Amino acid sequence: MEAAAPVRFKSNYAVSKRIEPFYKGGRVQINRDGKVMFCPCGAKLNVIDVETGALRSLQQDEEEDITSFVLSPDDEVLVTGSRALLLKQWDWREGRCLRTWRAIHVAPVASMAFDSTSTLLATGGCDSTIKIWDMIKQYCTHNLKGSSGVVHLVEFHPDVSHPRLFSSSMDYKIRIWDLGCSRCLAALDGHFSAVTSLAFADGNTLLSSGRDKICLVWDLKTRESKRTVPVYESVEAAVLLPRKGDFSQLGVKKEGLHFVTAGSKGILKVWEVATAACVYSQPVPFELQEEPSEHSLTQCLLLPARNQLLTVTAEHNILLYDAQTLQLRKQLAGYNDEVLDVKFLGPGDSHIVVATNSPQLKVFELATSHCQILYGHTETILALDVFRKGLMFVSCAKDKSLRVWRMQKDGRVSCVARGLGHAHGVGAVSCSRMKESFVVTSSQDCTIKIWNIPESLTSKAKAALLSSPETLHAKVTERAHNKDINSVAVSPNDKLLATGSQDRLAKLWSSADCSLLGVFTGHKRGIWCVQFSPVDQILATSSADGTLKLWGLRDFSCLKTFEGHDASVLKIIFVSRGTQLLSSGSDGLLKLWTIKTNECVKTLDGHEDKIWGLHSNKQDDMVVSASSDSCITLWKDVTEIEEKEAQAKEEEQILKEQELSNLLHEKRYLKALGLAISLDRPHTVLMVIKAILKETDGRKHLEENIVRLRKDQKEAVLAFLVTWNTNSRNCHEAQAVLETLLKHEAPDSLLQYAGIKSAVESLLPYTERHFQRLGRLLQASMFIEFMWQHMRLNDPAPPGDVPS
Repeated sequence: MEAAAPVRFKSNYAVSKRIEPFYKGGRVQINRDGKVMFCPCGAKLNVIDVETGALRSLQQDEEEDITSFVLSPDDEVLVTGSRALLLKQWDWREGRCLRTWRAIHVAPVASMAFDSTSTLLATGGCDSTIKIWDMIKQYCTHNLKGSSGVVHLVEFHPDVSHPRLFSSSMDYKIRIWDLGCSRCLAALDGHFSAVTSLAFADGNTLLSSGRDKICLVWDLKTRESKRTVPVYESVEAAVLLPRKGDFSQLGVKKEGLHFVTAGSKGILKVWEVATAACVYSQPVPFELQEEPSEHSLTQCLLLPARNQLLTVTAEHNILLYDAQTLQLRKQLAGYNDEVLDVKFLGPGDSHIVVATNSPQLKVFELATSHCQILYGHTETILALDVFRKGLMFVSCAKDKSLRVWRMQKDGRVSCVARGLGHAHGVGAVSCSRMKESFVVTSSQDCTIKIWNIPESLTSKAKAALLSSPETLHAKVTERAHNKDINSVAVSPNDKLLATGSQDRLAKLWSSADCSLLGVFTGHKRGIWCVQFSPVDQILATSSADGTLKLWGLRDFSCLKTFEGHDASVLKIIFVSRGTQLLSSGSDGLLKLWTIKTNECVKTLDGHEDKIWGLHSNKQDDMVVSASSDSCITLWKDVTEIEEKEAQAKEEEQILKEQELSNLLHEKRYLKALGLAISLDRPHTVLMVIKAILKETDGRKHLEENIVRLRKDQKEAVLAFLVTWNTNSRNCHEAQAVLETLLKHEAPDSLLQYAGIKSAVESLLPYTERHFQRLGRLLQASMFIEFMWQHMRLNDPAPPGDVPS
């Protein structure tokens, strides 16, 4: 039998990936080839790679929230407007601001548009005016007045031979401006609510949509409405379908104008202008509502280069559809709200499933940030747990239900079972650990329930035949506590259950019949989490009293108490094969504890608010945490990497020290100096300099070696000699090096040295003191010499010494 590998304690985690809000409302734009997306988020404009989900930000000042932005048709010019009434032009590929200028508007800019040549920029302000800017010559060419209220829409006519601008404001009219004479030619009056989009079919046909539940087709020659299309929902965007292309799957059977609408119902519809009829309505997995809801669509864009449609939802999700079939191709979640729980998912932990203070679940593919949104629950989802294989998981919610979900080979997730029975919201859930055989839930009704998982769900072949979710029934129900139950856990052998409650108690139960086996008492406030050790007969609990405790399952005694958190400890998990604990607090901190020593070996600061979710992957080398700050952070165990780096550094240090010793022995002082400086060893550098000075013509050799050093090496030596100069024993070497630098470096060159000011300030007082001491020594030596001469003159001749 092979011996088990020794347990390696973890000592550090590093952030490997972070899923954070990148879009909090506003207009989303995408570049010409459809590969890069621009999303406003407060004072940041995020630039996102559509394929990989990689994100970088164009950061403005914190007080300059972005109110509008626009990308030119040639993808070269990006302009942002802010609440500080400034316009900024960016090199978005490099992330640099090229220029900033005042918008002249007396209120923030609400809308922007470029003309088809990318040379003219129109800005519509909250001050009822429109400015036209020449982006080449960099000045304002027009100031158009006459709109009513906020100008929330501006669009240039696509034909450059007709220099006209179309705008809409709070009076619901579409104004046509002649840029040649700077006046309003006409006001198209037909909408009874805000106009939300304008689309040009050709030079003489305009499509407009509004929140008055109609779309209008305008003849720009007569400036009259040709067709009114009632769409029966508040429309946020209308997009014309290209005349070329096969759109037969969207109900397009005839030639003529067709357009897609996106609005309050949350679905895409295709309309035929000639008949004003809806020829296609997108199927969705949620119930349609007449009033605006979280499913409502706020934007729709056609991406011709990718043959896709982009939509944005009221919940800040961004969806990419195939334009010819409206099949979902990719989905990105821009904002998560408060994250309540998170778990690794998939056979290789390739995904995470997230509960985000919403009735919908989000499943993120970690490699691409692609997000699936799962519909089923009707109220906020509170907790999650995953079965051992990682393909099935369970969610529970305020709607008093639990749902079982299964992931297919292609990564798609569907609901396979649903259970009802609790009288209040279901706040905690735990799955069986050995087989996919049962689920335990706990509720605000103070009960726990055990639900059997039928074989039809665990068998892949049978599960594939399910057309609708199966109904689960609880086999056991037990009143467990007198207050809300915050946590429930199943033991590694599936024989025991543990619960933790607001009544400050943790309890141990038999999973077979829910009989009470014991009570753990000791916490001073409510218990937030309970977890079984994967290797020992131990239960870990965490509490609002800021402590973690370990309990023996045989005698229910408290074995250890861990103190260190300054706030409630919300979640705990065992890591390092059960030898360490990782805990999360309401202060946004993670702490890593070694059980044997009771020591907190690391505190990780990665969140700004309560950390509700904490889970480790199967390999035990990654952890995911989720917080009320809307962020999900993946942490990688870097202990082994740091140990290897430290070992390699130590080996390199030993080799360099050996090399330094050889260089000194061989009297190769220049290389020895360079090596000692690279090792950052001031004392070693001093020893090398002393060795040089002991040589014949030492001063000359020192001067030759110092002159040949690089500038950065001279800067390091200058920093070292400041310290040497403080000690009278080493001041001669310091002064010798300083003399060489002053002799061979021009004053202007010395002024460029890093830290030269502080070095001079430190050198002056000690240098003066050394010279004063030398002066006193010189005076003393002269006095001694004088006394010696005087004594010789006055000393009588020794006896027997007769002068000749």
